[in-house]
Amino acid sequence: MNLRPLNDRVVVKRTEEEEKTAGGIIIPDTAKEKPIQGEVVAVGNGKVMEDGSRRPLDVKAGDKVLFGKYAGTDIKVGGEELLIMREDDILAIIEK
Repeated sequence: MNLRPLNDRVVVKRTEEEEKTAGGIIIPDTAKEKPIQGEVVAVGNGKVMEDGSRRPLDVKAGDKVLFGKYAGTDIKVGGEELLIMREDDILAIIEK
């Protein structure tokens, strides 16, 4: 993929939701909500501060993250659905 976000923007690929509930009920596609977690695919070169300096981002490519339900902008690149959002839209990094 040749996509490089600018400044404090991050490209995220959503992770797929489970097809079944814990009780074994299969969830149809029409009832599924968009997942609110994903993997960071690419990051910009940092946030520009008021004094003109650049602060590096806390997230990096490969990080698993949580974000708000309506965060970012959906895009399609090479048949792959991605999401571009600001680092501020990311709520947490999932550490294992």
